[in-house]
Amino acid sequence: MDCRTLPFSQLPHQPKLFLQFAERFSTVKNFYAHPPNMSAVRSVVRKLKFPQERRTEVASALREQNTAFGAGEATLQNLDSLEKGAVAVVSGQQVGLFSGPAYAIYKALTAIQIAHELSRAGIRAVPVFWMATEDHDLEEVRHSTWFAGKDLRRFELPLVRETGIPVGRIPLGPQVAEMAREAGAVLGGLGSELLAKYLEESYAPAETYGSAFGKLFARLFAEHGLILLDPLDARLHRVAAQLYRKAMEERDALNEKLLQRAKDLDNAGYEAQVRVTARSTLLFRMCGAARQAVSTSNGKFTSGDKSWTREELFHAVESEPECFSPNALFRPVVQDYLLPTAAYIAGPAEISYFAQAEVIYRHLLGRMPVILPRAGFTVLDAKAEKILRRYDLKAEDAWAGAQELRRRMETASIPKALGKNLDRGVAQTERMLAQLKKQIVRLDPTLGGAVDTARKKIVYQMEKLRRKAGKARDQKTALIASHEKFLESLLYPHKGLQSRELCLLPFLAQWGPEGLRKLQKLCGSKTLRGHKILRFP
Repeated sequence: MDCRTLPFSQLPHQPKLFLQFAERFSTVKNFYAHPPNMSAVRSVVRKLKFPQERRTEVASALREQNTAFGAGEATLQNLDSLEKGAVAVVSGQQVGLFSGPAYAIYKALTAIQIAHELSRAGIRAVPVFWMATEDHDLEEVRHSTWFAGKDLRRFELPLVRETGIPVGRIPLGPQVAEMAREAGAVLGGLGSELLAKYLEESYAPAETYGSAFGKLFARLFAEHGLILLDPLDARLHRVAAQLYRKAMEERDALNEKLLQRAKDLDNAGYEAQVRVTARSTLLFRMCGAARQAVSTSNGKFTSGDKSWTREELFHAVESEPECFSPNALFRPVVQDYLLPTAAYIAGPAEISYFAQAEVIYRHLLGRMPVILPRAGFTVLDAKAEKILRRYDLKAEDAWAGAQELRRRMETASIPKALGKNLDRGVAQTERMLAQLKKQIVRLDPTLGGAVDTARKKIVYQMEKLRRKAGKARDQKTALIASHEKFLESLLYPHKGLQSRELCLLPFLAQWGPEGLRKLQKLCGSKTLRGHKILRFP
């Protein structure tokens, strides 16, 4: 696989705080516990103390979960290592249909590779993937966009009537059977009957969004030893109950610190990712139909139509912890209470969240893992590379938008001889007008601006002729239009980065069995400083 790296600052739509974190960390170090490097990870490992009893309880729950997902022997061995003292390298993502967007797999591979590097250096480490099954935004997970051949194809399951239910509990329903067959046929047609089998076995009508995602990832990463974690498990809530209670007991102090952190971020020119108010708490209640935030006012706590006194809420959190779940800022803290996490692999938006979550870590845990940016790729195939060469373009040129991409393609498509003549004509015109300007200004200095205006108009018309010539050449075949559509669909689908919009499975089907292993090697610590443009096979 040929690969080149772009700095994150060249990517479209990147959070300002993330860019500073990744490229100028010293400017934002007050918002994070550690710099994003492996030296910091090793330092965290040396100081990390984790109770054995908690290791055993969590490993037992995860062993049962992963066995149910169909995990391979490598995962079960890693669970034994976790129980016996290994540290965790963690990442996570929502449980999107058919594995979700490509970056979910990139996150898993980065965690796998970083754990591998630590283990090779003598530090026992295992990769863990936190499936965000408690999230209640079904709209974000019920669809999957594929690029297979030349067009985008969208698979989408219907919305359910109930709203606010944790997505991990929502059954896929009967429509998924035919959809999985269609998707499997695409993967088989691209050369991977095995991948098609994995998908169809995982996505059956009786499965939920959570169980189907888990089964597919268990199959994809069987040889990599990836440990999957479903936080909906009541056993994990019981382990975390003490932390839930502490978060509510310390609610006032935590809220004050979060409000101050939001002010600090604002004063530094950044925007807080999660809005915190005087009524906010860190918990949701999710017993019953919907997952609803717990808020407080006048000494009372409420969630929907449910209310508690302070002591009643403390008792409820301890007696039925499975009815509560953490909000976006508290979730990673709960994760790292359950796991001996040395490093967390995060996307750009998540890294911005951690600038707020850091105050919760410091207050409740007294420790925090190192945050490392996930690997990111834009994948090119042979056709895309050929089209880019034809128009003298680079993959990142597609991010400028359809209008600019079309303009550059039209300009580049005119015959070379005509192009040279147009260039020569523009140069001659510039020289002629420069000479005329000297003479005219001597005659009347006020006419210099008129000459400059005339020059701009002539150059504009010459450029317009160049584009029209390019259009004329390809008008009959509509090549430019089809090439533009192809590049946009592959490289900038829905005006977003490929890794955020497209499913990776069709690419994996073409890469074959070695694809994931080769991709993993590109996710190491030395390559996390930018976004990679990747040519396959």
